[in-house]
Amino acid sequence: MQTLAGKTLFITGASRGIGLAIALRAARDGANVAIAAKSGVPNPKLPGTIHTAAAAVEEAGGRALALKCDIRDEDQVHAAVAQAAEHFGGIDILVNNASAIWLAGVEGTPMKRFDLMQQVNTRGTFLATRACLPYLKQAANPHVLMLAPPPSLDPKWFAPHTAYTIAKMGMSLCVLGMSAEFAPLGIAVNALWPRTVIATAAIAMIDGVQPGQCRTPAIVADAAHALLVRPARACTGRFAIDEDVLREAGVRDFDAYAVEPGAPLLPDLFLD
Repeated sequence: MQTLAGKTLFITGASRGIGLAIALRAARDGANVAIAAKSGVPNPKLPGTIHTAAAAVEEAGGRALALKCDIRDEDQVHAAVAQAAEHFGGIDILVNNASAIWLAGVEGTPMKRFDLMQQVNTRGTFLATRACLPYLKQAANPHVLMLAPPPSLDPKWFAPHTAYTIAKMGMSLCVLGMSAEFAPLGIAVNALWPRTVIATAAIAMIDGVQPGQCRTPAIVADAAHALLVRPARACTGRFAIDEDVLREAGVRDFDAYAVEPGAPLLPDLFLD
C-alpha cells in the first residue's frame, strides 16, 4: 500500500505547521482528515484556524472535518473522536501532533506553563490515543504516530528546559509502552522527529534561530506519509527521523525542503 486514499486521519493540532502539512499530504492521496485543534477563530499572532485548514485539505483533494477541540479536555476529545468516526465511518490513523513549548529553566518556568505542557503533550497524547483505540482496533491498517523525539536520559537535554523535556519525553515514553501493548492488536505506534529545526511558529521560542536555517514542514509530512502507508504489523515501536525515513524511501536531494537551499541547517532539539 503506497497511498492513504480513503483512509481517515485524526490529527491533533492540525490547524497549522507540521500538523497541517501532514493533513495536506494525506489529502493529496484523497484521504479523510479530522482536524482537531483549539483555533476556531483567527489569532493575530498565529496563522490558520481549523476552518482554513479544512478548506486547504479539501482544495488539496481530501475530505475534511473541522473539530474545535481542546486536547486537555477529556469530554471534548471523546466527542471529537466520536464525531470524526461517525462522519467518516471510522478512524484508521491517529497523529498526535499537538504540543506546547516553553524553553526555560526551572526558575523561568511558571507552573501554569509546566501544567500546560504536561496536559497537552503527555496527557493529551495519552488521552487522544485512548479515545481513538476502539476505532483503531477495527481499522485495516491502523497507525498511531507521535511527533516526539527518541527517548534519552542525557542531562544535556534536560538542563536548559527540564519541564519541556519531561513533557516531550513523556510522548516518547507513550510510544515505548503503547507499541508493545498494542502489538498483539496489529496497531502500529511510532514516533517521528525532524533532523533539523522546522520553520513553524515554534521557532520563535528558540533564541537566535532564523527561518533560513530551517527546513519546511513538508519534509516531516512526507516522512509521516512514508511511515503511515507501511503495514502496521511490520512497522511499530520505531523512533524515526524524517531524513532517515525519506532516505529509505529513495530520496537523495533534500534541498527542496530547505527554506533557503544551500544555507547551513540547525539540528533540532534532542538530536546530536
